[in-house]
Amino acid sequence: MLPELIDSNFIILAFSLILIVSILGTKFASKVNTPSLVFFITLGILIGSEGLNIFDFYNPKIAQLIGMMALVVILFDGGIKTNWTTIKPVVIPSISLATLGVVITSFILGVAAKYIFGLSWPEALLMGSLVGSTDAAAVFAMLKGKNINDRLEATLEAESGANDPMAVFLTVTLISFVQMESNGVLWLFGSFLWNMGGGLFIGLLIGWFGNKALQRVTLNSSGLYPLHALSFAFLAYSGASLLNASGLLAVYTAAIYIGNTGLKHRNAILQFNEGFSWIAQIVLFITLGLFVIPSTLFQWEIIWKALLLSFILMLIARPIAAFLSTIGMNFNIREKLLLSWAGLRGAVPIVLALFPMIAGIENSQVYFNVIFFVVLTSTLFQGTTISWLAEKLKVVKPDSNIQVNHMELLSIGKNNLEIVEIVIGENTKAVGKKIKNLGLPTKANITFILRNGETVSPHGNITLQENDLLYILTPDNEVERMKSILKE
Repeated sequence: MLPELIDSNFIILAFSLILIVSILGTKFASKVNTPSLVFFITLGILIGSEGLNIFDFYNPKIAQLIGMMALVVILFDGGIKTNWTTIKPVVIPSISLATLGVVITSFILGVAAKYIFGLSWPEALLMGSLVGSTDAAAVFAMLKGKNINDRLEATLEAESGANDPMAVFLTVTLISFVQMESNGVLWLFGSFLWNMGGGLFIGLLIGWFGNKALQRVTLNSSGLYPLHALSFAFLAYSGASLLNASGLLAVYTAAIYIGNTGLKHRNAILQFNEGFSWIAQIVLFITLGLFVIPSTLFQWEIIWKALLLSFILMLIARPIAAFLSTIGMNFNIREKLLLSWAGLRGAVPIVLALFPMIAGIENSQVYFNVIFFVVLTSTLFQGTTISWLAEKLKVVKPDSNIQVNHMELLSIGKNNLEIVEIVIGENTKAVGKKIKNLGLPTKANITFILRNGETVSPHGNITLQENDLLYILTPDNEVERMKSILKE
């Protein structure tokens, strides 16, 4: 009994130290302008079987389960923050990039893999499909705090949230071709329609049901509301997946629906999701790092071939896919160049690389090693240069019109009021306007204004100035309307 207890204590100690190092590592990664996933994966390699040997873990099925659950959390966090009015104008280009763009990218990489690695056509196209989609976790993290214009940012976020289903579908389909278990073209076409359409329908259904439950159910603790919301993400994924539809698309769709329908306790839910999303990313990338076997990874033949495939992805496949997928969609050449360069690869390709392992495909470790290098180079080269390129291409936006923070007035939900803190930026048209002329909702009350460190009593004839800090008491269902008025 005692040895087992000691082993458990050592595991808990190791977990706590890894978590502390990982969280501190995000700060370091930010300072050196490197995406955090590089740090997490490196940490996973370091503590793995050929490193410090703290964890000897090599179970593809459990790793896939961890990966998919982490992706559900990450997609839900990204989707619930997404403003439908922002992405609505870019739905068509986003869907085009998420479907046609993935197919084009996967095909070009498959052709390249055929001649670089000497694989059969099904095997080569499988390798292309594994890395065909951009990654939501990487893209959401990359765009946070960047000043890329709203249209491009919305397109990239919507694409990354919606393109995983296509990559999963292509991967599963091509694994069946490699194993010579295909059911024919008509079956594949019908399966594709149900995969996408079913995922969308189930996501909307769960989103509607989740919204009603979150609006009407009063819980005894405010801390339960974020868990209640997240439970619908897992319900959407599992429900769709069990019906052979796209679980990831269902999660993203449900999250967007819930996040854009007067979400109660929004601030608490968003803060919880952000923290839990970080935990999911840390666990996901460290787990994937444990799968890296340095003795098989760092071989010259693997390195140069993987790097060649990666540069074909960044400089040929993604640009061709981005340009072709957005024909006639009013993107200029500079915007298309940024769309081409901002197609980051991350967790999804590495999670998909576990599929061939689970299916028992020959040389599945080679697939994993190659995809690992592709993700690493994409992250290091593309992820660290997005801001610089956006500025060079002049596709950045002015400083934010307003900065908004929420403070829920009552935590248990018997009165749905919030105090919203808004900083008036220099580019908003609210500057120079009197409060009475703003057209704020009748139930929104400015409680006080902080100007140059001093409080100003609000009344209708007060003229707003740049950098004014407004504290507004408002019903939570009026927050979006109020923000849109102040942005005008």
